[in-house]
Amino acid sequence: MHINTDTRPLVLIWELTQACDLACDHCRADAVPDRHPEELTTAEAKSLLDDAREFGEGQLVVFSGGDPLKRDDLIELVEYGTEIGLNVTLTPSGTASLTRDRIDRLADAGLRRMALSIDGPSPDAHDSFRGEAGSYTDTIAAARMATDAGIPLQVNSTVCQRTVGGLPGLRDVVRDLGAVLWSVFFLVPIGRGTALSPISPERSESVMEWLQTVADEEPFGVKTTEAPHYRRVGIQRREDEGTDATGSRSRSMGITAGDGFAFVSHTGELFPSGFLPKSAGNVREHSVVDLYRTADLFERLRDPDALTGKCGACPYRTVCGGSRSRAFATTGDPLGSDPLCPYVPEGYDGPLPADG
Repeated sequence: MHINTDTRPLVLIWELTQACDLACDHCRADAVPDRHPEELTTAEAKSLLDDAREFGEGQLVVFSGGDPLKRDDLIELVEYGTEIGLNVTLTPSGTASLTRDRIDRLADAGLRRMALSIDGPSPDAHDSFRGEAGSYTDTIAAARMATDAGIPLQVNSTVCQRTVGGLPGLRDVVRDLGAVLWSVFFLVPIGRGTALSPISPERSESVMEWLQTVADEEPFGVKTTEAPHYRRVGIQRREDEGTDATGSRSRSMGITAGDGFAFVSHTGELFPSGFLPKSAGNVREHSVVDLYRTADLFERLRDPDALTGKCGACPYRTVCGGSRSRAFATTGDPLGSDPLCPYVPEGYDGPLPADG
């Protein structure tokens, strides 16, 4: 099904809460143990889901956090979203709270997919990154229980200097768990993530090329998050092999912050992404549909010709567009160049991200 990202997002994420028992090194949310008193209430949450249904049939809504299991009404909200025709998925934290009973109840409520974060191929590597001993064991157990309950599994992994060496081992873990998708997130320096070191642009390019090979060889899908130049790398690879169809550079593909992607915070603010915390308004006061379609920030992010620097001059800008979140985090300008991408368009002689 083709979706016009000018009128609806492919992915709408709702951060149910910022409460979480983990203290992950890369946490965007600076998560805390206790729930915020101004979180959306159950009634407000159902109103948000009703509005999201107006995007169109089968709208994908991801329940995220923090740890969404911190909310007592989680099962009720999954069931409600499913009943009104939404495709509801979940990204819980890998803790002992993911019991078999809870997972079975989520399956019965209609959950369409569970995404679990695994950031190292061993307990030591994962647990040190997640800030909780036993997290790896709990996450692997939850992954197997989700599969047993008939819930398709997605594995999310963070790429930074600390974790990049573990990617080959993680590939094996993803395969062994029978996951349907490996979502590889490239660090954006926000929240606790500002204390971590990203990989270099050159290293990111080699990781992208390796991930293209993984996608060709494995039974699971591969996608990147906050690294849309993965699509540019794939197109260049097919062009080099002579297997790419004419016009691929001009096609619109994938999603970026504000263009096919939107994020509702725990207090109802609508952001282009959780990693681009610039509000377009609050869903308590306005329909999420109206905000997504008409907010000036979102309209500008959906215009590839509004991009500046080398991203604005790039012939791949309609299929990539660069990470708007990383551009905002590093320059303060959501339309600026993505510093993680090493590609320089032919003939471009303007400033590079490292030059400001």
